[in-house]
Amino acid sequence: MHIPDGFLTFNVWGAAWLVSAGGISYCLRKTSQVLKDRMVPLMGVISAFVFAAQMVNFPVVGGTSGHLLGGILAAILVGPYVAAVVISVVLLVQCIIFQDGGLTALGANIFNMSIVGTMGGYLVYLGVRKISGKHGPIMPATAIASWFSVVLASLFCSFELVLSEISPLNVVLPAMLSIHMLIGIGEAMITCFVVGFVIKVRPDLIYGK
Repeated sequence: MHIPDGFLTFNVWGAAWLVSAGGISYCLRKTSQVLKDRMVPLMGVISAFVFAAQMVNFPVVGGTSGHLLGGILAAILVGPYVAAVVISVVLLVQCIIFQDGGLTALGANIFNMSIVGTMGGYLVYLGVRKISGKHGPIMPATAIASWFSVVLASLFCSFELVLSEISPLNVVLPAMLSIHMLIGIGEAMITCFVVGFVIKVRPDLIYGK
């Protein structure tokens, strides 16, 4: 899902940069308000884990592969605002050091994965838990939100490619959504495994619990 340079037109990547800069600036302000001492080392650990996990691909179908996005995992542990910042830092490092995603497209990649994927997915997480009751079970909400985080991010990625006239909507949308619906299953499995482990050993690390 990391869009490289040259795929997006100036109007699209420029607008994505503006929206992402505004969104991450807001998240940084919220982070300064909610950040607790215990979250600082946890942010470092999560950043390192997501960075390493995104380097590991798992096979999907037809020779394609996917990897962990990590937004919901981070949000469940440190909250959505801090998580958006964490994922943005991971994307920035991947872009600059490993050229994984283009520099001009970095704003779009941050928008898709940090803002839409992470914060949008966390809204799904909160919604599922609310439907389940005030203290609804975490794991079903984690699985559903993780899946949606990948699919939502791929949906907006598709729109950016269409607006840049890379491919028509009736081609890019089914292709992107179908493969990322499968990748979302892997995202949900990995996120549930890690969150389940944290609940067993350190339930106090769950954000808002």
